Amino acid sequence: MIERVTVVGAGLVGQGWAIAFARAGVPVTVHDVTDLDRIRENIARSVQGLAAEGLCEDPQGLLGRLSFEADLGKAVRDADYIQESVFERIETKRAISLEIDRAMRPDAIVGSSTSGFPGSSFTAECSHRNRFLVVHPVNPPHLIPLVEIVPAPWIDEDIPQTVRRFMEAIGQSPINLSREIDGFVLNRLQGALLDEAFALLGEGYATAEDIDKAVRDGLGFRWAFMGPFETIDLNAPEGLKDYAERLAPMYARFAEQRKPDRRWTAEAIETAHWQRRELLASESLRTRQEWRDRMLARMKAFKSQNKL
Repeated sequence: MIERVTVVGAGLVGQGWAIAFARAGVPVTVHDVTDLDRIRENIARSVQGLAAEGLCEDPQGLLGRLSFEADLGKAVRDADYIQESVFERIETKRAISLEIDRAMRPDAIVGSSTSGFPGSSFTAECSHRNRFLVVHPVNPPHLIPLVEIVPAPWIDEDIPQTVRRFMEAIGQSPINLSREIDGFVLNRLQGALLDEAFALLGEGYATAEDIDKAVRDGLGFRWAFMGPFETIDLNAPEGLKDYAERLAPMYARFAEQRKPDRRWTAEAIETAHWQRRELLASESLRTRQEWRDRMLARMKAFKSQNKL
């Protein structure tokens, strides 16, 4: 049973995890090597934002379940579950996994927030490697509930389901992968869309803003409450197979038009960057991120109220 949690690495993702755990009533220890007072203030500000949107009835109670510890050994020694969320660099992931491995209880579970590295690429040398797995959230995890659970080949077979039940209990929306693959599910889907978006921009078919609009005001309207398979299942009179019989040849033509060497070219990246800067100055990025989080909070509240 998971009753005490430690978050190792309290950047934006780690802070979101701490809020998600504590909001569900779980005591959380937060560890980071940087300024813990600043991290505490950032979390408090995010929690007040949740309260303003009706997503946290007891902000002081939530904050009261958080403790902060600069010493990694002390932070993890009593934890049932440890969520590692340090910087996304393989050497950093490997080093922190070994540190956690030396200090953790043998029966604890360690989930990594890595966005694309298979767990086996940085936990192979851990003596408790059978207790480590990828538990990848979407940023920020206290507002976007999806969690990808990805086992390494040597994981104890009961652990992925234990983590899934825990994530469901705290209000997240977990999915289980059967085995490792770079990027998991979400980032591979996102990557395919980004590949096409950069190609369309780089080849001059549309601007970055119009491509964003195609997703924001088109695909995204449905994707906010249904996935691609349900979307096409509902877009033909007889369901998914009917849709495929009608439109699979069209999608096959699209696939044939894609060059095998299509990449995010430097020119397309530069074009997208400056088109974005024309719409949003660099110094306004933080303000826009805060706006995004408010919109996500309202979306989360709406979906919760409507059981979506």
